[in-house]
Amino acid sequence: MLNLQHIDSAWTLFLDRDGVINEEKEDSYIFHYGEFRFYEGALEALQRFAEVFGHIVIVTNQRGVGKGLMTVADLQNIHDQMVGAIIARGGRIDRIYFADSLDNAHPLRKPQPGMAHAAQKDLPAIDFTKCVMVGNNISDMEFGRNAGMYTVFLRTTSPDQPLPHVSIDMAFNSLYDFAKHLRPA
Repeated sequence: MLNLQHIDSAWTLFLDRDGVINEEKEDSYIFHYGEFRFYEGALEALQRFAEVFGHIVIVTNQRGVGKGLMTVADLQNIHDQMVGAIIARGGRIDRIYFADSLDNAHPLRKPQPGMAHAAQKDLPAIDFTKCVMVGNNISDMEFGRNAGMYTVFLRTTSPDQPLPHVSIDMAFNSLYDFAKHLRPA
């Protein structure tokens, strides 16, 4: 069982992006930073996470790139500006991984754990038994489970998700709500 009071700098936080850090664009994609909107409290939550977790990693499926609706450079620009805003508020993101494949079975596409293994290769201190995956979809939770992580479900886009659920360890209303439950730094 996940005890939030035991999380310290030996732990890694994995975050989905859309619907977790920023508002999802219904039935579409975020094509440029002008469409990117942080959830209320998300920047404060990311500042708190920077005080607690040793590593913070974003893992995001980005089919808009795979469909040719945006380029990798467009996505990189969104991420660069997002990270700049996070740093300006005292937070940090150590790595960002994305899957642009349209094939649901692709090893990098959630719920497959490929992005987690890529992060562990780049950051060898990652111990999946000391990782938390935060997301707003069951595929995020299955990604976490498939890599051996704890999972935290955010009700941001699916407030009626039935609980308990085999893939969900804990659920919160928002990223900020989750951050408030971590031990004091």
